[in-house]
This record gives sequence, structure tokens and C-alpha cells, in this order.
Amino acid sequence: MIELGKKQILTIVKKVDFGVYLADTSESHGTSENDAERVLLPAKQVPEDAQLNDDLTVFVYRDSKDRLIATTKEPMMEVGEFALLTVKEVSKIGAFLDWGLEKDLLLPYKEQTTAVKPGDKCLAALYVDKSGRLCATMKVYHYLSTDSPYHKDDKVEGLVYEVSKNFGTFVAVDDRYSALIPKSEPEAGLKPGDRICARVTQVKEDGKLSLSIREKAYIQMNADAEKLLGIVESRGGELPVGDKSDPELIREKTGMSKNEFKRAAGSLYKQRLIVIEKDCIRKL
Repeated sequence: MIELGKKQILTIVKKVDFGVYLADTSESHGTSENDAERVLLPAKQVPEDAQLNDDLTVFVYRDSKDRLIATTKEPMMEVGEFALLTVKEVSKIGAFLDWGLEKDLLLPYKEQTTAVKPGDKCLAALYVDKSGRLCATMKVYHYLSTDSPYHKDDKVEGLVYEVSKNFGTFVAVDDRYSALIPKSEPEAGLKPGDRICARVTQVKEDGKLSLSIREKAYIQMNADAEKLLGIVESRGGELPVGDKSDPELIREKTGMSKNEFKRAAGSLYKQRLIVIEKDCIRKL
């Protein structure tokens, strides 16, 4: 059986001026050159010494007229796989990605987790849509691997591919392993396409990784203190949040949780850089 979107070994069953026809001539499919399930390999890709009954490794996709066609070129992925691809152009029906073949790959708008533009790189998986066409999707969660070599507290790099209000920020570590920055993590303004460095906080039973872009508390405290002092200075030396402020207000004004804010403010207070009042902190 000829499989769309897959590399496979097919046999030359007919030679014509414009190429050769290939078919699956394994025992279960017969060897007739009139077999209805054949695919054309254009002449420019046929090896010079190719003969009838020769086997060729090809990839099968659809040409610009939606006809099945074979190629000896290797695409960057097959159906069920994913790769980091470059956006070539954007049209009314979606974006078109360079995946190594003459015909660019369609990324429909409904399969985009964020708007893309020419030159952007996005992590995308290959699938066959309901009409039998090959398409790309940025919703790669179910395609990512869960057998990473990483352990708790390891430092990793990854690509943000989706941001969810319900779950958090989805990351493909090394562009291949499934990971999540939980929504409990302070807002960092991350968006799909961002490259990040993070720390593994947990390896779950199913192999997925939980990440944090923050250091451990005792390390992060110094960074938070510097950040908080910078915010106070940028506001003329006074920030309208204090020990008794609502956690959401603290997060809005500083990007920190209430505990992180209190640790940072406490550090600055001990250094006699600020005073802490009920509803504000002021630089000394």
C-alpha cells in the first residue's frame, strides 16, 4: 500500500517519457504494472540507470494539483513527526512552511497557536487532514517525546510552543521533549516561539517535565531584590504595594508572587535600601 506522507520502498512498474510509475509490489499487493495504486516519480528525479523492477526509496505527497506524487528528496518530517520549520509566506488560508520539498507545507490558521509571519520559525507536526491532504499543526503536545534524559534541577533549553490560561506554558525541551511551566509560575510574558533556559523541578511518572524559569528561592532572592529595587526606582522611589497588599496586586505591579515579593522586600530592608509600610515600600 502506498502511504501518503511516509518514506517507503516502491518498485518501478512502468517507464514513460515524463518519469516512472512506482507501486508496492510486495507479495500481498501483486506485481502488475496496471496496478491501480501507482504513483509518479518525475523524470528529473529518476536515477539515470533506473530499470523496470528496481526498488527506490521515495516520499509520497501531493503536488499543486492534489495528485499523489513521489520524490527522492527527503522532507524534514513524516506523518506523526515534528520539526522546527521556517515560515515562507502567509496567505488567506494559513501560512506556508519550508519543509525541504518543492511544494511548501500548509499550516492552517486553526492549527496555529499564535500568529506567524514570514521568517518565523515554528515547531510543527505533520498530519493528514479530513480531505486527505498533508498539513502542519503547531499543536504538538501529543507528538513530543516523554523519555528525556533529564533529572530534577537539571538546566535545560527549550522552545515555547503554546501558552494556556488553564495549564501554563508548554515547552518543547531540545525541540523534542514534553515539558510545562505551570500556571502557578509568576507571569513572565512568554509567547510561542520564545527560546528559554529553565530548571527541571519535577520529572513526572509519565516522563513529562515540569519546569521553572526561576532559580531556587535562596538564589532567586537576590535577583528578585535587584528587580524590585529597579521597579521602585523607576516609579520615583515609591511602589504602592506592601506586606498587606492583595497577592494579585503584587503580581500585577511586580510580576512576583506574594512570598517572592516579601522575601525580596525583606532583603532590601535588611540592606537598609527601603522602608516597608502597610501599603507601600519606599526607597531610602
